Amino acid sequence: MELNISPLAPAQFAELNVIEGVELFTAPIGAGYKGRNNLLLAKFSEGTKVAGVFTTSKCASAPIDWCKAHIENGVARGLLVNAGNANAFVGKVGAETVEQTAQAAAAFIGCTPQDVFVSSTGVIGEPLDPAPMMETISKLDESQLGDYQAAANAIRTTDTYAKGAGAVLVMDGVEVNISGIAKGSGMIAPNMATMLAYIFTDAPVAAPVLDALLKKANQKSFNAITVDSDTSTSDCCLVFATGKANIDPIEDLDDPRCAGFAEALNAVLHDLALQIVCDGEGAQKLITVKVDGATSDESADIIARSIANSPLVKTAVAGEDANWGRVVMAVGKAGQPADRDKLEIRFGDLLLTEQGRRSPRYREEDAAAYMKNDQIEISVHLVLGEGKATIYTCDLTHGYITINGDYRS
Repeated sequence: MELNISPLAPAQFAELNVIEGVELFTAPIGAGYKGRNNLLLAKFSEGTKVAGVFTTSKCASAPIDWCKAHIENGVARGLLVNAGNANAFVGKVGAETVEQTAQAAAAFIGCTPQDVFVSSTGVIGEPLDPAPMMETISKLDESQLGDYQAAANAIRTTDTYAKGAGAVLVMDGVEVNISGIAKGSGMIAPNMATMLAYIFTDAPVAAPVLDALLKKANQKSFNAITVDSDTSTSDCCLVFATGKANIDPIEDLDDPRCAGFAEALNAVLHDLALQIVCDGEGAQKLITVKVDGATSDESADIIARSIANSPLVKTAVAGEDANWGRVVMAVGKAGQPADRDKLEIRFGDLLLTEQGRRSPRYREEDAAAYMKNDQIEISVHLVLGEGKATIYTCDLTHGYITINGDYRS
């Protein structure tokens, strides 16, 4: 099934700087996936550091188990990704496939298998035959070196467009680059999603520092998005630092240069996270849910997710219906402190409710006009405390059913 490009897609793929110490190979496994290359092998220079965050699913895929087993080493020489098959819920054969394909990638790169990180995305429950992938890897050559757009295309499944984001900053008078790619469209919910994200930088950052910065940035980006409230077996975000930028290494969080690098990393992850939401299966509108005045940030987060994951809220937005009653419902069901008679709800700048009732300033025609925008902001003010949270989601349309009803067909 061919999918139309999301109306929320960026006008073009981001212009990303080449990261010294990273080589990207792409190729089809057999006939490929939907006519596309579906294998990515990234080769890193010696000394590359790595950090990662992974799905919280209790039914995680075999590649996730592999990555988690080796991430503590903090070093990487390769990244191997296949699209079309998640290598999840297939018994012991899943781990055997990961090991065999990691060995093939390691032989190509010239490193140990433990230094190769592996990801798979696609259908769950179908065994993944390692032989075609191993054959593809064995035949890779320099003619298959590609750019970040080619790499982003190779990891897509139901995504309608390739996703990339980058940042450039100056540290110690030297230009430092961050370039990232991601995939994700459905089964998107914290913690993380059917999303894969790979970030590459030439900054010389120690693995423990990279780990701390990634975990913090992840909370405000990939862990702040939801398409359908479903958490995948396969999601991960990995950051690789080749250290090729000619500056002194960043070896602890007290280094004053950390703040600038963290800001740039946060921007890249946030950009990629929003691109995933904008490519939500069948999405027509990007929805930002902001909750403040809660008793705590945690409480605000729970309420914001209740709103963002509500099918009734999401379908109302899809139908351009300013049905703020559904937002009230989602606040009430969240099980968090809320005072009905203090609740304020806004769509954009429009005040819809105050003091437990529809605002006297509410005008249906204004709200109806606002709902025609392709970006909708829903704000809830609880007037109880200082807690706040922001969650990003999309509307729920007939397209979501069409895509997922036909996914294995």
